[in-house]
Parts: sequence; structure tokens; C-alpha cells
Amino acid sequence: MSTNVLRTAEGWWVVLGDRAVPVDTKAVTTAELIADRDAVQEAAVSGDAGTPVAGLVALSPVTSPCRVVAQMVNYRSHARDSGFTGDIPPTFFRKASGSVSGPRDAIVRPEHVRFLDYEIELGLVMGAPLPVGTVVEERDLPSYVAGLVITNDVSARDVQLTKTQFYESKSYPTFTPTGPHLALLDPEDFAHLLDLRLKLSVNGDLRQDRTLADMIVRPAQALTLLVRFQALDAGDLLLTGTPGGTALKAPPKPVEKIGALLPPAVKWKAFFKSQAKNPHYLHAGDVITATIATPDGRIDLGEQRTPVADPRQDPK
Repeated sequence: MSTNVLRTAEGWWVVLGDRAVPVDTKAVTTAELIADRDAVQEAAVSGDAGTPVAGLVALSPVTSPCRVVAQMVNYRSHARDSGFTGDIPPTFFRKASGSVSGPRDAIVRPEHVRFLDYEIELGLVMGAPLPVGTVVEERDLPSYVAGLVITNDVSARDVQLTKTQFYESKSYPTFTPTGPHLALLDPEDFAHLLDLRLKLSVNGDLRQDRTLADMIVRPAQALTLLVRFQALDAGDLLLTGTPGGTALKAPPKPVEKIGALLPPAVKWKAFFKSQAKNPHYLHAGDVITATIATPDGRIDLGEQRTPVADPRQDPK
């Protein structure tokens, strides 16, 4: 069974139901905690009555700096929403690790961003180095992946689309809420990955709801493709794509064809004028709730609950 670990300013905790037991470790970083699994196991079986989880302030269980890499268009439902047809080449992009924030921290919209979007994603936390050229088979996943986290690949769509790049649009501070739990997996847990269901709601309205069975490129293949050119280390984070249901969707094909004939400035002005009528983009005061779990609760990454704030507001 997986073991859920929480991180606070006071240290690391093993979560046991509604209680949390402190881990007796000197680990400061995620990589150091992963290397001290014995201490985690000792806390899990200690019999300590623990502390109420509700009284703890959770930080991101993935510490930075670290590598944060993400997969683009990796769920069939998201590919349909994005207007893709046929084969989709596996594509990766980097996010600044300074974008990683806690599971209850506010997502702060930069002043120049009008179209703020959400993307729930399963995060893989590396447990061992993956040198360039490593081939990862399904059976090898327990050797390289230590655990799982909930992530939200928050996106400034007006920056992403007009500049045709991902790094800036997805790397502002607070644009990668992570946690609350780092689910450290046992080898037998990996057989249940496809049962994981990703669910994201905004103000109680369910927007995204899919299992990993909707994935195009699954974790072992994704890691093999990524480390053709990018080495990974323990504590690094791979976001594995988002299901359909984001605010941004491709326009109808006839509209897209007409737009392709227009000068870029005219095209984007018309596109964003239409997007201004889309009620699904995020606004100050919205609250995003995200969960990832198997139906039987064998793997449960907890609940991420993040408000949205404008830059002049108190982000807490």
C-alpha cells in the first residue's frame, strides 16, 4: 500500500487517516526524504497517536529547486478539445520550479493576464537518477518513480497563444500548486495506476473527470522519451498531461480556417474577444478543488483546494 507523506514548516509527517505522525528524519528536500524511506516506514508503524491533520499547514511536498517538466496534450479527451486529429507526437516542456506552490496557497493572476486556465495533472516524483538514454519498461517504474502528487498546470492562455511558447505562460509564481500528499508507492501499487481518477472542480462545478486510461503516452514510455535528451534526478517532477475540460478549447474548424487567413494581430484580437464570453476562465474569488485517487482508496493523493487571487489582493 502507498504511504502518504505531508510536509509542513515543522518537517515531514506520515498521514494516517485524520491524524499525522512526525517522521524522525533530517531530510530537508524531497530527494533526501525519499532516501530515508526507513524513517517514513518507522513513523507509519510507530503507534504514535499523532496530530490532527486539520491543524497542519501543508506545504508542497515537492521541494524546489528541482526540474519540473510537463507533457503536452497527453489525454485523448484533451486532444479532442484542442482540435487535434491523427497521431500526436509526444512533446515536453519545462516549467520554472519557482512556480511550485502549496496545496492551499492562492493562485495569483499576473496583472497582464486575462485568460487564466486550470489543468489537473498527475505528477510523478522521481526516486532515482535517470541518465540520458535510459530505457524505462513498465516493470522498471518502481526503480525510478518514488511517488505521486496532485499538480495543477495553471496557464496564462493569452501569453501562451500569442507568444507560441509554454515556459513563460506556465511558470509564473503559484502556477504549479502541488500536493497535499506525496504518495510513496510500493512496487505492487504501480499495477493500479490506470485506475487513478483525476477530478477538478471550480466553485463546485465539475470541469475535469477522467482516469489514466485516457492517457496517450503512459508513464514508462514518457520517461523513456524524455530522457532521450533530459536527465532526471531524485526529487524531480514530471507532470503527465491533463484531461479534457479546460476552459480553452479549439474554435470550430471553419472559424479556425478563416483565422489562419488573417494577420496575427487581427486574428488574436478576434479570438480573445470571443474568449471573453467564456465563463470557465478563472477569476479572483474562484476556488479550485482537485483530487486524484483510485476508487478503492488504495492510492489517494488527498484534496488540493486553491483560491484564485488578483495581484493586489492578499494571496492568503
